[in-house]
Amino acid sequence: MNETDVTSQDPPKRTARVRNRRGEGGRLREDIVDAAAALLDESGDERAITLRSVARKIGIAAPSIYPHFPDQPAIMLAVVRQEFTALEAHLRAAADSAGSDPRDRLYAVSRAYLGYAQEHPARYRTMFGGLWMPTLGDSSLTEEELTTLGAGAMQLLADALSDCVAAGQSSVADPQLDAVTLWVCLHGLAHQHAATRIFPWPGESVADAIVTRVAKLNDV
Repeated sequence: MNETDVTSQDPPKRTARVRNRRGEGGRLREDIVDAAAALLDESGDERAITLRSVARKIGIAAPSIYPHFPDQPAIMLAVVRQEFTALEAHLRAAADSAGSDPRDRLYAVSRAYLGYAQEHPARYRTMFGGLWMPTLGDSSLTEEELTTLGAGAMQLLADALSDCVAAGQSSVADPQLDAVTLWVCLHGLAHQHAATRIFPWPGESVADAIVTRVAKLNDV
């Protein structure tokens, strides 16, 4: 497999990595994923993540990656899965800290989603496509692996909206569908916050306004 790094400069020499003890082979896989995520944070560019750059980051030869990942998209998929797991935990913690009122929990989950996007811009962009998303057939990834990304986080949003309906606080007819609609709106807002540096945002929280309108929240 031929790869080129982003820059044409001579790569720095890698520091030799201490070999894993017998039975610790799984640790190398974790190191590979962590190194790829760190490179993404440092560069903000998925193109900086190649098998060679990851190998240099952790001090191994590039061929040592193949027993764990067949290609670069497989590494990126692991990074994205790890981030979606972190996002889901972040949203769940926000909902739990909001108390028992369903409407408060829905607002909390929505605000936490936007906060996560703002705190981790490079990873967030990568989670939803970025430059790494391959054409099916051009890599080792399958359609199922790509279409199920973020399912847990989406279900948290749908459950929060369903709880509002059950409590008589929302009049939406299809919580699953409207949860997707709400996510699309929040995702668009997250993008605008990242892309638009100067904009006269209204005094009212746009995020809360989106939740109130899309979720059709009642006054009671």
